[in-house]
Amino acid sequence: MKKVIYLSLFIAVLGFSNSLSAQKFSGLDKSPMDMASYPTDYKVSEKVVRIIYGRPQLKNRSLAELAPAGEVWRTGANEAAEITFYQDVNFGGRDISAGTYSLFTIPGEEEWTVILNKNLNQWGSYFYEDSADVARVSVPNGSDSASLEEFSIAFKEVDKGAHMVMGWDKTRVAVPITW
Repeated sequence: MKKVIYLSLFIAVLGFSNSLSAQKFSGLDKSPMDMASYPTDYKVSEKVVRIIYGRPQLKNRSLAELAPAGEVWRTGANEAAEITFYQDVNFGGRDISAGTYSLFTIPGEEEWTVILNKNLNQWGSYFYEDSADVARVSVPNGSDSASLEEFSIAFKEVDKGAHMVMGWDKTRVAVPITW
């Protein structure tokens, strides 16, 4: 009797392990998620700010087509970007309490509006509500001679803080952050 029970358990375990190995996994996302933080040195564990965002690619499309001027944009791809401040900061001239916010932008010809919104876990900007905005800051639209195929965010250290620099194609937008 014990042999039958052990044999049955062995067969059940064998069947379970085969079903685990048959698991299907998706391929790489076409707009992979990325993260940038400040300080940028990975050896510094006490960060001031971190942003998680999707990185769309131009793929022979124009920036104006993917992030139209005058329209709220999710600032990346897929889910709305989320930015976490680990301490109170001044973001583009606005005092912001430590916490996590969705990041949206409104691209423009001469300036971009950068928006911090308290609603998290949003897909794109489809459910964006301006009533949940914590801050809106306007920053000049800059440019660079080098073109970026993938939308990118990086932090650049400056004398009294850092700039969160967003770049795509030849467009560069920088938001000053101090603490």
